[in-house]
Amino acid sequence: QNQKTKEQIESLLQNGKHEELRDRLCCRLTFGTAGLRSAMGAGFCYINDLTVIQSTQGIYKYLERCFSDFKQRGFVVGYDTRGQVTSNCSSKKLAKLTAAVLLAKDVPVYFFSTYVPTPFVPYAVQQLKAVAGVMITASHNRKEDNGYKVYWENGAQITSPHDKEIIKCIEECVEPWNGSWNENLVDTSPLRQDPLKKICDCYMEDLKKICYHRELNMQTNLKFVHTSFHGVGHDYVQLAFKAFGFQPPIPVPEQKDPDPDFSTVKCPNPEEGESVLELSLRLAEKENAKVVVATDPDADRLAVAEQQNGCWKVFTGNELAALFGWWMFSRWKETCPEDADVKNVYMLATTVSSKILRAIALKEGFHFEETLPGFKWIGSRVKDLLDNGKEVLFAFEESIGFMCGTSVLDKDGVSAAVVIAEMATYLESKNLTLAQKLIEIYEMYGYHISKTSYFLCYDPPTIKRIFEKLRNFDTSESYPNCCGVYNILHVRDVTTGYDSSQQSKRSVLPVSKSSQMITFTFQNGCVATLRTSGTEPKIKYYAEMCALPGQSDRTMLEEELQKLIEALIENFLEPDKNGLIWRSA
Repeated sequence: QNQKTKEQIESLLQNGKHEELRDRLCCRLTFGTAGLRSAMGAGFCYINDLTVIQSTQGIYKYLERCFSDFKQRGFVVGYDTRGQVTSNCSSKKLAKLTAAVLLAKDVPVYFFSTYVPTPFVPYAVQQLKAVAGVMITASHNRKEDNGYKVYWENGAQITSPHDKEIIKCIEECVEPWNGSWNENLVDTSPLRQDPLKKICDCYMEDLKKICYHRELNMQTNLKFVHTSFHGVGHDYVQLAFKAFGFQPPIPVPEQKDPDPDFSTVKCPNPEEGESVLELSLRLAEKENAKVVVATDPDADRLAVAEQQNGCWKVFTGNELAALFGWWMFSRWKETCPEDADVKNVYMLATTVSSKILRAIALKEGFHFEETLPGFKWIGSRVKDLLDNGKEVLFAFEESIGFMCGTSVLDKDGVSAAVVIAEMATYLESKNLTLAQKLIEIYEMYGYHISKTSYFLCYDPPTIKRIFEKLRNFDTSESYPNCCGVYNILHVRDVTTGYDSSQQSKRSVLPVSKSSQMITFTFQNGCVATLRTSGTEPKIKYYAEMCALPGQSDRTMLEEELQKLIEALIENFLEPDKNGLIWRSA
């Protein structure tokens, strides 16, 4: 019933574009590391009115099977500020259609009356004891994309087997039901409630549990600049700073309000560093603000930059994790009861992230665990640990996703922004900067020098070929034992479930056949992973040198890492031969 997407298909048909029609209509969306995500437009593998209705009908069918009290407990729906005129498609409209499917089936729906940060949906699912929730967002993806992120009753993103079962249910009911197209139901149905005020108030109150220096925050002269990257973050980060006793951060005026075109940045991903932070850094210089915090468009991730001697240091996700890990543990140590057991304390990271938390845990006596890439795995594991009486202080993924505390079982840029502000304030009172503290952490626990980047590849068969070659390197079914001059100690292939470091040769992490991921541990202490992105057409590489405490020749470690990365690219990815596009291009 969407005329714009209908016209797109009719036009392709009239112009004989059969190949493109086949691409658009002959495959379905599948759940990746962040739910369903694709370009907006016509077709069954795109995000549009129809695929959102179909997905929600499948979810309804599955939840009805799983929960006898589904119609008492209800469902949460949130959305960001994305939109595309050419497809008459916006996050709010897709959220209204999601709600319509459920309301037409007499399911109570908690539908936010305005855009919210992604973490508000999992938070609301837990607070309101709903059975599940959906957030319509494509996070930091390019402007053409949108997505559909599903949270289970535990407040974590869905993992297997729920995702597979939901896909089956979607395929069983692709014809829209009566009422599924009625997006006005959210305005007329008595079963629709707006949870905005309650959830916002509760969230800000819960945030205070991880505020440790309110007096200091109220007195500080330190100034902060915040950019919300044309997304949802502005109002919520302002409220979070207020909850911690701070003066509000200075917003970047050109990026403060929602803009689905993200018109001041070449891509809306703060992870890209200085090139996309240009406006906030210039404003900070003008305002004499020492720290810049940048939330991505749906405010679930955080980038941080700090001014030092006239230039800026943009921290990587792994460097920020070292700071957050130190901070959350040292605050716990200062405030925990005398009989608290450090062995009951946990921190988590995804397996492609820095091992710095492991080093801190070994020295301090708490537990550190790894999960597969994607916060859905972290959220589920944290819930298990909490249910077993454990205390989880912090979890992260290197792509600037942080979870401070356990009020939200997902990454959260709003809480991370205000925690980093408090950390910077505390350090300033000790005459230290964030960058200086980071060096102290590395000196104490061992330098962890990492580099993460990617190549673009728009041809799935090429990606498959690259990884299959690594599985059949010199002979059939044999992995490489060296990369250039660097000897390989162990290989772990999560796609197939192989791990040469285990006696059983089986990976401890669950097998993940839907994506490619191979990790190499080298004799020189470097760990490198090649994997496909769950949300974009990328082959990512992650490499880290983990030095023991006392090995403080940082330059030597950096040079060694750089040489190994060059060997990895040249021998394993072969960008020229495979037509890969370098990130900088």
